[in-house]
Amino acid sequence: MVRSTTVVRASDALPLAASVDDEQTEQDLQEHKQQAKLIFRRITPNSEPRCSIESGAYTLHYLLVDNVVYLTIADKSYPRKLAFSYLEELQKEFAVSYGPKVDSVRKPYAFVGFDTFMSKTARLYRDTRAASAAGGSNLDKLNDELHDVTRIMTKNMEELLWRGDSLDRMSHLSSSLRSESEKYRKAARNINVQAMLRQYAPVGAVVLLLFIFIYWRFF
Repeated sequence: MVRSTTVVRASDALPLAASVDDEQTEQDLQEHKQQAKLIFRRITPNSEPRCSIESGAYTLHYLLVDNVVYLTIADKSYPRKLAFSYLEELQKEFAVSYGPKVDSVRKPYAFVGFDTFMSKTARLYRDTRAASAAGGSNLDKLNDELHDVTRIMTKNMEELLWRGDSLDRMSHLSSSLRSESEKYRKAARNINVQAMLRQYAPVGAVVLLLFIFIYWRFF
């Protein structure tokens, strides 16, 4: 289930809004909220736009859009598709309500009123079993809106925080891998074409010579 959510400005990690969590949630997620703060410091506007970072029994999912980071801490078993669908709902509403003001605010939690929308949306996404028991209409609606998240980067918290990896570096590595993969695919196609030419070129030459011979012999 979705446990806690924070919205920050990517350029300087200024917190813009956060969910109001009860005392038990605060206690359970104390370590993971500290990890979230470290993640915010590593994110820049050029970082990977979607990422799931696994940490013990929880996963921290974030969405980066227009210099704003939307991060939620969810149970590790909670579907990534639902987590990112939830974050996208927040992003759309936040952009409409506060988007033009993001770059100009100076004080933390300037948009604290956004908690009302976060709480309402979190209840819808909190427990998939409860949604199904209620008749399935909410869950069906969610499933219709889910996006393919198979390409979302997944990272381990220890690798990210203790090995010094930056999210920008992760993004560059991901882009480089995609670029290299495309180069290899093109090279493989070229090799296949060359192999076909080598295989059929002698046959083509014989056919051409026969055609020339027939042409000059009878015409």
